[in-house]
Amino acid sequence: MALKIAINGFGRIGRCVARIAATRDDVEIVAINDMASMDMMLYLLKNDSVHGTF
Repeated sequence: MALKIAINGFGRIGRCVARIAATRDDVEIVAINDMASMDMMLYLLKNDSVHGTF
């Protein structure tokens, strides 16, 4: 059974948590709460200026 998590805020730390959770089979992201649009959050997750592309 996977650990279900919700991310409150999709800034630097929220995106790092999402990247780590996406690589693990035992963690499931069930919600991301942020004021940005879905398209903007997806772009920021894929194209990070520090950690590179994902």
